[in-house]
Amino acid sequence: MPVLNVAFVGSEDLAKSLAKSNDVRDIESYVYKEQRNGETCVISLLRPLRHPERIRPLLSVLNVAEMGIVEISKVDASIGEILVSFGSAGIERGLAIINPKEGDWVDSQQVKMILSQAGLDNWNLYESIPDLHDLREEIYSHLDTSDSFHSSASLVLPIDQHFNVKGVGLVAIGYVQSGSINKHDDVVILPANEEGVVRSLQVMDDDVDTAIEGDRVGVALRNLREEALHRGCMITHTESKALIRHEKSIIKIDKSPFQKRDLSVEDVIHAAVDLQFVVGRITGVDAESYSVEWETPLWIRNEGSPRILITQLDASPMRIIGRVESISIS
Repeated sequence: MPVLNVAFVGSEDLAKSLAKSNDVRDIESYVYKEQRNGETCVISLLRPLRHPERIRPLLSVLNVAEMGIVEISKVDASIGEILVSFGSAGIERGLAIINPKEGDWVDSQQVKMILSQAGLDNWNLYESIPDLHDLREEIYSHLDTSDSFHSSASLVLPIDQHFNVKGVGLVAIGYVQSGSINKHDDVVILPANEEGVVRSLQVMDDDVDTAIEGDRVGVALRNLREEALHRGCMITHTESKALIRHEKSIIKIDKSPFQKRDLSVEDVIHAAVDLQFVVGRITGVDAESYSVEWETPLWIRNEGSPRILITQLDASPMRIIGRVESISIS
């Protein structure tokens, strides 16, 4: 069941017109299923809540999305930060839809300029909401051209929820970021370094034997203490070398467009990658490199790491400092 995860920043009305509400946390999920070429294909819209007050839900959505949709009702600092964050995250496929409130007007040329400056030149710009059927077809076209799943990749599964279910036991929920997970697999939970066994899997409310990259999966686990699980912990296979633990790092940052702030010693930053949101403190600056001590371990993939976004919560109006160009253990 192919799934296309779409980072959706826009109104609840537009989201509901495209897909059915499925889940609400600090991120709303909307799902649309359609039979195409003999199989069920799924569009999963992920809508972060409470932006600009909170930036973490937006970054979490960008960690798992393959394309983006941004509905623009006005051009302000908030929309600038949103588009820059998509560009910094490398979301190169997407749609910008101009939809001002009644009586207002948005300059499409200004939006085009911001998209270009944010690194989103390949995005399609609509000057009004298109026909919903045509819009879904365009979204599905990105599913048809998305990168194929690589079964040889190592499992990386960050967890954002966990709970006990009567008759099932301990269940952890998250997005498969890399590789696949199967029933009866032996897995390890990091950083607790405790092992468990996969009792069962559920994707889109269906019991499955395997969950692959892009799936939001519920993993029922046995032989594991609940205390080993927390938001941001990682599941990988036992004996896997998929993740490298960083407690101190040296990073080089490719600064985002419109970002004028320079980082200094003692500055507090946050790193967002694979659904982690880890606090760090800068302990040294050497030319374009920064030494950082992390408050809790930052887990970086050994191979094929996605972009790591660096933010500062007190930076205004642009909290996206940039993306990590290189990282090594200090």
